[in-house]
Amino acid sequence: MQQLALDIGLAPVPTLENFIDAGNEAAAEHVRLWANNPLRSPVPTLLWGDSGSGKTHLLRAVAEAVRGQGGRVGWLDPQVINPSDFDERWDVVLLDDCHLFTASQQAAAFNWFINAQTPVQGAGRWVLAASALPPADLVLREDLRTRLGWGHVFALQTLDESERRAVLRREADARGVFLSDEVMDFMLKRFSRDLSSLMMILHELDAYALRTQRAITIPLLKTMLENE
Repeated sequence: MQQLALDIGLAPVPTLENFIDAGNEAAAEHVRLWANNPLRSPVPTLLWGDSGSGKTHLLRAVAEAVRGQGGRVGWLDPQVINPSDFDERWDVVLLDDCHLFTASQQAAAFNWFINAQTPVQGAGRWVLAASALPPADLVLREDLRTRLGWGHVFALQTLDESERRAVLRREADARGVFLSDEVMDFMLKRFSRDLSSLMMILHELDAYALRTQRAITIPLLKTMLENE
């Protein structure tokens, strides 16, 4: 059964607050410290791991945090077909799924990286990148690959199914709602399995159940999806 990505109007904007860092506490703390520090270190950071480990969530959360502080963000992922030139006004450069970059995207990423690391008023700008592979295994142009591995590197862990179930169960219990095994099975089979997305679904499902004064069941979940 095909899993559904959480792009159906349910998800709130990814933030550093709603990232579930179970298993990835060190990486999440590193990113939060950077985003909330006005004297930010320019040392680049690479997050790598399997799909569903939370890489894109953290990058988008940093973008939201920086923009919320009035800053500007340079963003590049494989869907950006024609990357722009580097903008000196950017406060951070974010490179998502860089293992999938085309030759032209790699050239743009390298240019952005070099410009970001050039000091402006005494400091460079942060580069935060994400990939499915560690730096040594990236099939990219060598100058970009080595720079991606130059600074902090964090391997993000994807929780196994039993761990995801345990976290969902704890969250449901904390909310005072009953989440049956059948509903949990449905969620794990039908939606993206990264924990942050599942927690967002649970949040929306709890709110919908309260609005409709109904218990959380598979029919209720299906009704919510149809009405969103």
